[in-house]
Amino acid sequence: MTAGGDRTAGIVLDRRYRIESPIARGGMSTVYRATDLRLDRPVAVKIMDPQFAADPQFLARFEFEARSVARLNHPGLVAVYDQGHDGDHVFLVMELVEGGTLRELLRERGPMPPHAATAVVAPVLGALAVAHRAGLVHRDVKPENILISESGEVKIADFGLVRAVAAATTTSRSVILGTAAYLSPEQVTTGSADARSDVYSTGVLLFELLTGRPPFSGDTSLSVAYQRVEKDVPDPSAWIDGVPEEFDGLVRHATEREPGERFADAGAMAEALTAVCEALDLPRYRVPAPRRTAARSAPGAAATPPSAAGPPAAVPPTAVLASPVRASSAPPTAVQSQVGAPAADGHRPAQPLANAQHPAPPQHTKVVTQPHPRSDHGDRPVTPRLDYAQERRRQQRSTAGWLIAILVLALAVGYAGWWLGTGRLTDVPTVLGLDRAAAESVIEDAGFSSEIQGRYSDDIAVDTVLGTDPEAGARVPRGETVALLVSLGRPTVPNIPGAGDRAIVEQELRRRTFEPVAGGSAFSSTVPEGGVAALEPGPGSVLAVGSAVKIVVSKGAPPVDLPDLAGRSVEDARKVLDEAGLTVRDVREVFDPDVDGGRVAGTDPAQGTEVRAGGTVTLLVSNAAKVPSMLGRSVGSAREELERLGFAVEVRQVADSDRSLVIGQSPGAGARAEQGSTVVLTALP
Repeated sequence: MTAGGDRTAGIVLDRRYRIESPIARGGMSTVYRATDLRLDRPVAVKIMDPQFAADPQFLARFEFEARSVARLNHPGLVAVYDQGHDGDHVFLVMELVEGGTLRELLRERGPMPPHAATAVVAPVLGALAVAHRAGLVHRDVKPENILISESGEVKIADFGLVRAVAAATTTSRSVILGTAAYLSPEQVTTGSADARSDVYSTGVLLFELLTGRPPFSGDTSLSVAYQRVEKDVPDPSAWIDGVPEEFDGLVRHATEREPGERFADAGAMAEALTAVCEALDLPRYRVPAPRRTAARSAPGAAATPPSAAGPPAAVPPTAVLASPVRASSAPPTAVQSQVGAPAADGHRPAQPLANAQHPAPPQHTKVVTQPHPRSDHGDRPVTPRLDYAQERRRQQRSTAGWLIAILVLALAVGYAGWWLGTGRLTDVPTVLGLDRAAAESVIEDAGFSSEIQGRYSDDIAVDTVLGTDPEAGARVPRGETVALLVSLGRPTVPNIPGAGDRAIVEQELRRRTFEPVAGGSAFSSTVPEGGVAALEPGPGSVLAVGSAVKIVVSKGAPPVDLPDLAGRSVEDARKVLDEAGLTVRDVREVFDPDVDGGRVAGTDPAQGTEVRAGGTVTLLVSNAAKVPSMLGRSVGSAREELERLGFAVEVRQVADSDRSLVIGQSPGAGARAEQGSTVVLTALP
C-alpha cells in the first residue's frame, strides 16, 4: 500500500496505463501521474469517484464529452488522449502538465499586476473561445482548473466533467454543480449555463488575479453563490490601488448579472482584453510555475520507478536492510527504518508493483553489526597493526579539508549577507528629459524591466520622460519593474463615450485631468433623457491640465407637430413620419368618402397634435371604393361586376330577368362607397 492508504497506485488500467502517484484530489475525482506503457510516455490519469462507475447516464455523457474535448486543438487546452472504463474505474487520460495550478501560484505570490494577470487570462480566453465556437461550455472556470507548466504555458483543464456529473442519476438535482465562488447568477438560480456563464467566471477570475481574493465571501458555499444573484462584482480598483480603470470596465462588463449584457462569448472578451492591453501598452510577461505544488509534495512524486533490467545492486555492510526478524542482542553499528519510510531527500523509495495491491506485513527493524575479521585459530579476533604515517597524512588531509570547508562556508555566508543586504539592490537611474526609447534603454541597462505610464503635461513635449516610479536614486532590487512616466502632452476633450452615460463620461474626463461641471440641458434626438448630449468645449479641443469641461445634459427628443398626411400613400406617410422622428405603430382601415381606397385618410393622434420625437402614430387608411357605371349593361353582368368589387346589389325591375337593361343606379357612377354597402340598380323591362 502506498503512503496515505491509496490502493490505486501501482495498478494498470486497460492493460496500458500504469498508475504511479496521486497529483491532486477533488470532490469527484483524483488525478494521478501515470505512464502510458504502449507509447512509453508520462500522462495524467483522472479517475472518477467509484459512485459514477455504475451509472449508465454518467458513462454515456462522460464518453461524449471526452470525445468532444479531444477534437479541440489549442495550446491553452489540456489535451485529452483517451478515456475508458476498467472495472470500478472510470478514467480520462490527459496530457501531463509538469508545473502547478494557478491557485498554488496565487497562494505564493498574491495579487498580480495587470500585465501578469493578462498573461494568465489571455490563453484561458483563447482556449475557451475555441470551445465556445465548437458549442462546448466549461461550466467550472476557476484557479484550480488552470495549470501552469514549468515553461510558462497556461492551460485550462476539466472541460465537460461538470455536465457529465450533472447527467448522473447519483447526483442530486438540488445540488449546485460548480465552484460557488465562480458560478454565474444563472447557474445559481436555474442551473443553466452557456458561453456567457464562462465569461462571468473568467471575469471573477480576473478580479481575483488583480486583487488576490474573490469578490464574495460567506460562511457557506450556498451563501457565497447567492450573493452574486443580488450583488454586482465590485471594481478591482476599489479593493486594491493601482488597477487601471480599463480593467475595472473589463471586469464590470464580463460580470454583469444579466447574461445578455455580458460579452457574447470568450472570443469577444479576448478582443476587449487585447484592446485594453494595446491602449495601456502592457509589456509581455512569462507566467512562472508555482514552486510549492501538490504534485511536488505528493508521496512518491519523485520516486524512481522500479527497474526490470536485472537484480538490485549489492548492499554494503552498513546499509539499511529490512527483515521480519527482531533485532539481535549484538551491539548495533547501523539501524535502518522500515520499508516505505521517507529517505533523506523526503521521498519514499519505489515499491515493486506486485506489492502495490498486496501490501507486505509490517517490517521490523533489523540491527546490522559490523563484520569482524577472524583468525585461523578460533573465534578470537585479530587486532590489525596501525600505519602511523598513513594515519598522520589522513588527519592532515582531514584538517585541511575542514579548513577549506569553513573558508568556503564563511565566504558563502558573507556573500549571502551582502547580497541580501545591499548587493541585490541598485539605484534607479535618472532619465528625466530623455525620449522614450533612450529612457527604456537606460532602465534596462541598469538591470530593471520597464513599463510605460502616461502623464498629461502642459509644458513637456509628447513622449518626453517626466521621471520614474520609484523616483531616481531609489534603491530597488535588480529585475524589478520601473515605471517610466512619459508625457502625453496637453489633454484633449474626448468624444462622448458610453452612449452618453453620464458616469462613464465624467470618469473619462477625470482620467484626462479635466473637471466636469454642469453646463445646462438641451434636446437630443440621439441621447436619452439624463445622458450627456454635448460637451463644451467640444470633442477634440486641446485644453490645459485640470481645465473645466461643461456637461450638457439631454432633455430627450424635441416635440414634433404631427403633419397632414391625408391623401398620401402609406409608403410616403411612413417616410414623412420617419424624418420627423416618429414611428408607425399600426395601420387601421376607415371609410372616408373623400379619399380613395388605399390612401391615408388621417392619423391617430390627429393632424397638428404635438408629439414627442420617438413617439408612435397610427395611420388611418381609407377603404372606400369607386362605384363604376352600370348603365346599359344587363342586370346579370352588372350584378356580377358589383359583387366582385365587394358591393351588395339590389335590382328594381318589372320582369325578374337577368337580361333586363340597367337604366339607373344609386350611388351614381364615380361615387366613393364603403365596401359591403348596397348599390341599387333600376332595369327594364
